[in-house]
Amino acid sequence: MRVLIQRVRSAQVTVDDQVIGKIGTGLLLLVGVADADTDAELDWMVKKCLNLRLFPDPSRDAPRFDLSVSEIQGELLVVSQFTLYGDCRKGRRPDFTGAGKPAIAQQRYNQFVEKLRTNGLTVETGQFGAMMQVSLENDGPVTLWLEREADS
Repeated sequence: MRVLIQRVRSAQVTVDDQVIGKIGTGLLLLVGVADADTDAELDWMVKKCLNLRLFPDPSRDAPRFDLSVSEIQGELLVVSQFTLYGDCRKGRRPDFTGAGKPAIAQQRYNQFVEKLRTNGLTVETGQFGAMMQVSLENDGPVTLWLEREADS
């Protein structure tokens, strides 16, 4: 499983010129799933996304990474992103064979979203499999890559 995390002041996702998900301060999570991903990868990724200290503590003078999205009661926008598994090492066209098959990936993506929602934060989503336009105001900018592969 791969997640690209972006700390944002705001973000939204649009499908067919309609905003379907919109957040204020929080995290934009671009999520890629592999066929081999299990509940262990999902659980690890959920905990990591909710608990990484990516936000400054307003009581401190210097901006640091002190608080998690859970601690600031931030919002989450979760967007499926199979292209995170694009392999560009050979040729000029990405190879997406590492991405999960759509049926498996959609199930795991939905499970990921539901597990995030159990934390009580606002969780908005894109539309799995749709052509989406994602807009964001990256804060920092802070962008991090998380990856957790299933144990072989």
